[in-house]
Amino acid sequence: MRPPRTAYILLWFPKASETFIFNEVNTLRKLGLPVMVFCLYGTRAAGLSPEMEAGAGDVERLGLPLLKKIFADFLYWWKRDRRCLVKLLWSVPEKRWRGLEKTAENMWALLCSLHLARRFQEEKIEHIHAPWAGGPATAAWQASLLTGIPFSFTAHARDIYPTDGVLSDKIHNATFVRNISQHNIDYMKKFAGNDMGKIHLTYYGVPLKETGPAPVAMQAPLQLLALGRFVGKKGFDHLIRCCRILLDSGLDFQLTLAGDGPHRKRLKQLARRLGLDKRISFPGFIPHNRVPALLRTADIFLMPSVVHSSGDRDGLPNVLLEAMLHRVPVISTDIVGIPELITNGVNGVLVPEKDPAALARAVRQLAGSRQAALAMAEQGRKVVLNKFDSGRNYQKVMDLIIANSAPGPAEALSTG
Repeated sequence: MRPPRTAYILLWFPKASETFIFNEVNTLRKLGLPVMVFCLYGTRAAGLSPEMEAGAGDVERLGLPLLKKIFADFLYWWKRDRRCLVKLLWSVPEKRWRGLEKTAENMWALLCSLHLARRFQEEKIEHIHAPWAGGPATAAWQASLLTGIPFSFTAHARDIYPTDGVLSDKIHNATFVRNISQHNIDYMKKFAGNDMGKIHLTYYGVPLKETGPAPVAMQAPLQLLALGRFVGKKGFDHLIRCCRILLDSGLDFQLTLAGDGPHRKRLKQLARRLGLDKRISFPGFIPHNRVPALLRTADIFLMPSVVHSSGDRDGLPNVLLEAMLHRVPVISTDIVGIPELITNGVNGVLVPEKDPAALARAVRQLAGSRQAALAMAEQGRKVVLNKFDSGRNYQKVMDLIIANSAPGPAEALSTG
């Protein structure tokens, strides 16, 4: 069967912190799926690796220039199907969104859908997919309502925790929903109702190519590594407090805390206040092509993810896959989808969230036996190679798209 012409809708593409999406699109194209990428916003070039920079041109971006076209798009759909247009225009303002930012994102998605629907008809798109359940899925759903082109979306973490006002409607109107963890599927049961059969589990594919196992010398000073955005859900403040406990216990170590984000100043101030200036380095954002070299310097990788007070959380941190692929012993927390990757004591160590003392005990456990730590890391590497293979996992996504791409008439908006 001929692979359908497929539109991917994102806020930004490529985005330095979304290497897994970049890998997904590239892998699907290599598998033979004709994918066109459409972005609701403009360009976000900061921190891109050379590979991502090279792939940044093959994208259709909307952004503020769309405002010059939106009236013509509105008139087009007013003449073609004003009843559907009116229902669509009311579907976003009437819903409760979680905060001003999400309200603005979904209102913009509504405007974008009018233009995207026309572009999808022009390009003879046969399936629409949104890799996020938030604004991109809103735009995909509404463009589908206007055109009758089937749509689907993927649910991760921050896009469904806490849920927005139309998650049930999106599930009901989608042809399928991809989830990246079983934990998410269990959570979405209360929103899916009779549509649970549409929800499918497909894990990520690990973006990095294997560059050989890390040496993991486990010699003083012990090399600890953490990598991610400096936001609340990463739990890096608890990691810094863990380092104070390690220092007080007499452990000789260095922590490299790589990344950037709104909490950078706060984290550096905490490290300074706890007297850890000489023990913690902040090298800033690391482009994706330099991550393998950084992983090879690590004796232990830590991902102290937490459920933030806002409800935001990690689903299944991609950087954990990358560390395990390089045979680095890992420590993380037992939340959301992480236990689907790490079995405590078998291929890594899991601790309760927001518990610096537990993190410190786990570090000392791994540092105390290099042989045991390497045995767990080797098991972790095998799990990633077996369970998170890009070709195999994204072939499943492609099969779902092929099976759910028969054009059909637009349905009326669900009343929820």
